[in-house]
Amino acid sequence: MSNLEEKQISSEKLLSAKIINVRRDKVLSPKGECFREVVEHSGGVVILPYIDKDNIILIKQWRYAAGQELIELPAGKLEPKEDPFECAKRELTEETGYKAKSWNSLGYIYTSPGFCNEKLYLYKASDLEYAGTNFDEFETIENLITPIKKAYEMIASGKIVDSKTICALCHAKIEDTL
Repeated sequence: MSNLEEKQISSEKLLSAKIINVRRDKVLSPKGECFREVVEHSGGVVILPYIDKDNIILIKQWRYAAGQELIELPAGKLEPKEDPFECAKRELTEETGYKAKSWNSLGYIYTSPGFCNEKLYLYKASDLEYAGTNFDEFETIENLITPIKKAYEMIASGKIVDSKTICALCHAKIEDTL
């Protein structure tokens, strides 16, 4: 065991719901036994779709948990045992109506690893072709064709506050400078 690693001793399921489960684990930490509550999530994907070299597709939708409209990149939840790349292709079309001929992985992030195991896979999509939307039931989304430079300005000004969107755009910017 490393100086930081914690080992699960036991686990108790507290909640089983549609998109999350919650468990309470008894763990052995380097400083002794303690408890950790964990929100289990199947993970998901985030797509940075380029219409052309200067413009991307952002989406606007109401986020009930946040209590407001948010501007985000298209994203979606992985279905059980679904390949992240297949999920990304599905979600891009469902949410924006576009299909991409070119894809690049931008890595992955953990959204809130202090209490949640949600892992999001980040993708860059380009060479887009419109195919028509296929929203999930009860999903209402608006596409926003946005200059990439403006998207970064929207982060700086606080108009984009969604962490997965900020992370994917930062990953893309880093990739472009390497």
